[in-house]
Amino acid sequence: MPTEEKIKEVDDLRGYMERCTIVVSTDFSGLSVEEMTVLRGILRGKEIQFRVIKNRLAHIAADAAGRPEIKGIVQGPTGIAFGYGDPVEPARALADFIRDSKSSLKIRGAVMGDRPLTADEVDSLANLPSKDVLMGQLMGQMQGPISGLVNVLNAPLSSLARVLQRHLENAEQ
Repeated sequence: MPTEEKIKEVDDLRGYMERCTIVVSTDFSGLSVEEMTVLRGILRGKEIQFRVIKNRLAHIAADAAGRPEIKGIVQGPTGIAFGYGDPVEPARALADFIRDSKSSLKIRGAVMGDRPLTADEVDSLANLPSKDVLMGQLMGQMQGPISGLVNVLNAPLSSLARVLQRHLENAEQ
């Protein structure tokens, strides 16, 4: 018979899974309480929720949320980071924490939308430039051909103006 506490936990997890844009699964074995506190503080500052979960409850919640692909990344001692905005942020925050603190935390995988990601794909996602940088690069790529076209269209008029200017300078002498 499920307890009230477990029913509430499954309901909370289901809500997180329904609203999130990315779910990143981690193995927190060997993480000290102090490291876990630091990690939670970093993630909370970026509006990322981190929960240590019981696998059986996570599987029930994943089925209830209509996200069965999440069950594939939940195994062993599991901590899950739920990201609600830019899907790169949770991956980057976890990768930065692991690199900076030389922590024993390991990323197992993730689910972004309906697509499962391996630990290597999560690492690649974490190393992407920020959304603003990518938008700037895209705008630069789009602006290049337009600038070239403007220069090509402007060249005959510029040449004519230079010829007329030289003609005026020669006529004054």
